[in-house]
Amino acid sequence: MPITNEHIRATVDSYLHVHPGERKSLALVLDLLEQGVELASRKEFRGHVTAGVVLIGADGRVLQIRHVALDKWLFPGGHVEAEDTTLADAALRELVEETGIDGANVVLTGELPAHIDVHPIPANINKNEPDHWHIDFRFLFRTTSDIGNLQTEDVDDFCWRSRGAISDGELRAHIEAALKPATA
Repeated sequence: MPITNEHIRATVDSYLHVHPGERKSLALVLDLLEQGVELASRKEFRGHVTAGVVLIGADGRVLQIRHVALDKWLFPGGHVEAEDTTLADAALRELVEETGIDGANVVLTGELPAHIDVHPIPANINKNEPDHWHIDFRFLFRTTSDIGNLQTEDVDDFCWRSRGAISDGELRAHIEAALKPATA
């Protein structure tokens, strides 16, 4: 069963329960959900969901990939597909596709996204897409594996960086909090 607005809404509500100060930054997604806009549709240009991965390697560094179309260093991720049943499943599928890492060697850290980021995407005349918004659900995973074969149509390089190199301070803080050992 494809990802539904009900699943997206439940994920956003659970995330905001933990991070209530981020309600303003998620106003677009909340408004679109209220309007009943089908957010899992890539053809919905007012905004649609994507799923990404912040992957922590055995040495504690994070994986970034160089995205061909955007010519930027990003976290693995992309659009949800009809066969995806949850946002976390979509994120894992994207990670495996883009990096060749065996999904069996990757572990989800927590049920909620580490971060939900809403950002603009420029028009792409080759795909006949106007400027639009991505609502990126970023999930935190861990692995002891290294990269396999990159999906070269979307990715042309990768690197492992220190967590301190994550430019989004909010995301970095969420990751650090999630990785702190539980205290008794």
